[in-house]
Amino acid sequence: MYTTLIGTDELARHLHDDDWVSIDCRFDLARPDWGAQAWAAGHIPGALYAHLDRDLSGPRTSANGRHPLPEPGVLAATFSRFGIDAGVQVVAYDQGPGAIAARLWWLLRWLGHSRVALLDGGLAAWQRAALPLDSAPTMRAPRRFEARAVPDAVATTACVAAALASGALARGERLLIDARDAGRFAGEHETIDPVAGHVPGAHSHPFARNLDASGRFLPPEELRRAWSASLRGQPPAAVIAMCGSGVTACHNLVALEIAGLSGAQLYAGSWSEWIRDPSRAVARGADTV
Repeated sequence: MYTTLIGTDELARHLHDDDWVSIDCRFDLARPDWGAQAWAAGHIPGALYAHLDRDLSGPRTSANGRHPLPEPGVLAATFSRFGIDAGVQVVAYDQGPGAIAARLWWLLRWLGHSRVALLDGGLAAWQRAALPLDSAPTMRAPRRFEARAVPDAVATTACVAAALASGALARGERLLIDARDAGRFAGEHETIDPVAGHVPGAHSHPFARNLDASGRFLPPEELRRAWSASLRGQPPAAVIAMCGSGVTACHNLVALEIAGLSGAQLYAGSWSEWIRDPSRAVARGADTV
């Protein structure tokens, strides 16, 4: 069973295994249809396509963020349609570093399915290994996915606001860790959301820090070393992972899991939900490490 990462050679050995399914998660915020088009042009043989907006997110409202969580029952129906049940090994991939595929990894684990791993290096690694692509439509029989949501996996905006108001963030008792790049965190530039900056008391740990130069995850010991600094002496359970919309924050959660540092929560609404209410405080400037 693979629960964090899998390599290209190992996936290639299981392409025709009925109890394995690959799911292509390629997506571009600026071009929402690009991923599906790219999948149709060429994908790992047998891979299905999961659209970030339609399959891996719920409906937007005036109060939530850009990629709200789907309702568990709706998400379970999606996983059933993908042919996933308790015995299926899922491999998620995107164009490379796993920033989108990590969302699927987290969603499956949220609903109690631990047999899910990211293809380390994504489709880019698959292509560098000269492994085959296919453009044929993929057919897979549905299976029954039974959702068993993990308690306390999600932190709400109310939870974050309470941690801020109580001083838990300022005292370091809770750690709100932001996966956006340092410039967006500091409010120096913002190309996606209407307000720049970060939640007061949050700390910056861009998800790119989890990767080597080839777009693969760093070894567990290197991740553990890097994350030990960001944990500031607190246990992983003190962490609330966030980003712009609850997607790339999942990459940090994968990295923590690889490092053997389990127990962090996902702030699913993240920055795009926080700023929906103009009365919520906003900070700007670089992280104070």
